[in-house]
Amino acid sequence: MGRELAFHEQAERSIVKKYRRELWTPFITAVQRYELVRRGDRIAVCVSGGKDSMLLAKLMQELERHGHTPFEAVYLCMDPGYSPANRARIEENAEKLRVPLTIFESDVFEVANAQTRSACYLCAKMRRGHLYAKARELGCNKIALGHHFNDVIETTVMGMLWSGMLQAMPPKLHSQNFPGMELIRPLYRVHEDDIIAWARHHGLAFLQCACRFTEAGAADESLSKRKEVKALLRRLGEENPNVEKSVFNAIHTVNIGTFPGWKENGALHSFLEKYE
Repeated sequence: MGRELAFHEQAERSIVKKYRRELWTPFITAVQRYELVRRGDRIAVCVSGGKDSMLLAKLMQELERHGHTPFEAVYLCMDPGYSPANRARIEENAEKLRVPLTIFESDVFEVANAQTRSACYLCAKMRRGHLYAKARELGCNKIALGHHFNDVIETTVMGMLWSGMLQAMPPKLHSQNFPGMELIRPLYRVHEDDIIAWARHHGLAFLQCACRFTEAGAADESLSKRKEVKALLRRLGEENPNVEKSVFNAIHTVNIGTFPGWKENGALHSFLEKYE
């Protein structure tokens, strides 16, 4: 008999064995299809303490060890003002899963929570700015975030229903404020339910949103709208199990020729420009 696998080895093995079809395959498909990782990249894998980013860290570890494209990953965690208990939870999970975190601190929660409106939007924007800056300081050219398939679908539907815009979440983009830096989303094709199943299989408990603003019950409007969209998609899925897949396919096959207007590089265009 071989030796008993350590906890982190069991978690790694399950990604490529038990959950290969649900986690590893869609992860690799996204990396390859959207050309997210290139030879020589130094990627800051951003770990917030939630289930999505911690799974992303484990997937990126596997890719770095066994993939065909040489790159280097740095596992970066920003403490924006977590409570001691939440900070400890992140460190404990990272130790259990053998994710070598580089932790740095910021005052994001303090600044964002002082706002009476759009605190969550401001928090997300500030967090991303701090992550870009720290990643560049560490010699990275990319940051990897844990947005998954369901985030993509929900963002698309929210934009259409509440912002009056057909707008998706791209799998990668160039930073406007940090020249030479890119943001990538390797979980782009991984479903949230499968992430939850992996975490439960190993008895892992991760942070939810850990800011004082939402803990106090003062949820940002964007969070409540996202919950509404989740519920809407669940109801639609009861009648059509492929509804989320249809939305996902739709953002990959946009037929511009049928739209009376579109926006490109910040400028609005009309179909009349090409009609004649």
